Amino acid sequence: MFENLQERLDGAFKVLSGDAKITELNIATSIKEIRRALVAADVNYKIAKEFTDKVKDKALGESNLLASVKPGELMVKIVMDEMVELMGGQVTGINIKANPGIVLVAGLQGSGKTTFSGKLANYLKNKKSKKPLLVACDVYRPAAISQLKVLAEQVGVKIYTEEGSKNPVEIAQNSIQYAKENSCDVVIIDTAGRLAIDEEMMTEISAIQNGVQPTETLFVVDSMTGQDAVNTAKAFNDIINYDGVVLTKLDGDTRGGAALSVKYTVGKPIKFVSTGETMETLDVFYPDRMAQRILGMGDIVSFVERAQEQFDEKEAKKLEKKIRKNKFDFNDFLNQIAQIKKMGDLKSLMGMIPGVGKQIKNLDIDDKAFVKVESIIHSMTPQERKSPELLNMSRKRRIAKGCGHNIHEINMFIKQFDEMRKMMKMMSNSKGMEKMMQGMNNLRKR
Repeated sequence: MFENLQERLDGAFKVLSGDAKITELNIATSIKEIRRALVAADVNYKIAKEFTDKVKDKALGESNLLASVKPGELMVKIVMDEMVELMGGQVTGINIKANPGIVLVAGLQGSGKTTFSGKLANYLKNKKSKKPLLVACDVYRPAAISQLKVLAEQVGVKIYTEEGSKNPVEIAQNSIQYAKENSCDVVIIDTAGRLAIDEEMMTEISAIQNGVQPTETLFVVDSMTGQDAVNTAKAFNDIINYDGVVLTKLDGDTRGGAALSVKYTVGKPIKFVSTGETMETLDVFYPDRMAQRILGMGDIVSFVERAQEQFDEKEAKKLEKKIRKNKFDFNDFLNQIAQIKKMGDLKSLMGMIPGVGKQIKNLDIDDKAFVKVESIIHSMTPQERKSPELLNMSRKRRIAKGCGHNIHEINMFIKQFDEMRKMMKMMSNSKGMEKMMQGMNNLRKR
């Protein structure tokens, strides 16, 4: 995410390395490179120019006051501060204070509206203790209703549909009464999109908005489309005056233009960002954390928060006892893999760790890396998963046939698993596990 922008900005900061202080002369090249980096990231030239002018003025003003700070470091700080301001300054919450709260979800087809609706339902249910209702108002796209049904079942929430109706306004209005009758306190309305903005689409979304009077209207944009996403966001805002923006597909080949300039252009805050396919990969948008990630500083706070969400204190204590007794088995390993996968795609997660993002930018980290391991374990009998020491050559051959991998791969995996068990037992005996567990407990209590 933002790899090209990170690299170019890093180059702009290095221009100042070796200089004793910032001057009109030495800052010119750095500012020019920062502006080029922003334009290459699909930020509008006017916005990039205004941004770099502010950075320049601030840098020249602070260089005399902060003589002990290296020019490159000072420039990084100033650029980060200005980026945070450009993206909204502070986090903005979602308004669902009504009975029920009504969230209207709008956007073009393919932007990820339906998936976001499912993720939002999951977020509100698990993090806000709400009882959401998903409403299928896309009566045009084939399989849209079926997709929403699958998502509703996946996250464990109710769904309202009228599959025979072609009137999305009536469906939305009827869903409000259904929500009240079924004690649902938030209604999430997934509306139809089009391949491009048209009058019919705008008329319909405006009619739904007027018909249900939502407490929150969110516009979903595909962040991979850059400046086009910003232009579309502006066109929609002119019609429905929505409350906030959702950026999807931030784990893809995102240049950064939408994230950096949508607030400036539309005047509406980014409220959520989506970074993966699983229902857990929805994050509240924090401008300061995003600026850190764009500048290659990682986002350790978000990383820890995601880890905490998957951390179960009771299960962790059970696991600790098993590790101490060297009873950690393949079932436990599968559970740990499942928790990691729920946190999001691997490369995005690793990029949150300070200093790691730049190191892995050219690595192809496949999210399917666990598939081989899972297929091997699933080819074992329940007894073999519980007792790894049972795995003799005969059993390994049967497992190899069952999962489609050769005996060498089976042996390699089992050897790595044994080494991991020994290391974990060693950690527990040397009080390392206790410290790790206490650390996680402390994080949960904060």
